[in-house]
Amino acid sequence: MQPIQLFDLASRQAEWLSVRQEVVAGNIANASTPHYKAKDVTPFAAVLNSSGLTMARTQPGHLSGTSVSSRIDVNVEEEQLNNEIGEQESGNTVSLAQELSKTGEIKRQYDLSTNLVKSFHRMMLMTVKR
Repeated sequence: MQPIQLFDLASRQAEWLSVRQEVVAGNIANASTPHYKAKDVTPFAAVLNSSGLTMARTQPGHLSGTSVSSRIDVNVEEEQLNNEIGEQESGNTVSLAQELSKTGEIKRQYDLSTNLVKSFHRMMLMTVKR
């Protein structure tokens, strides 16, 4: 039996979301710190592409995928300057509205991932019971 990659993929996304939430929380905490530059992490798609998992292609019409390695590699980088607020007088580049929007996005991604795993788990249990 082939290992099921969905659980591994969901675990890696949860790790990435955890790192991103930590970075966003740091940005919010330093919103009034002079000369603080807002940070963000590399997108999950880039992390996934750099990690190397190849999905089995059972039909010619299926899309080919990438593969997840044994370790997640997330880079925290200085965020590009937000054109709405620019650099504040204190030299700070944190936009609270943008950071709060990111927290909502992170929550939605956690919820989606959790619901997908729950649904897949229920489906697996139904097939085992039969």
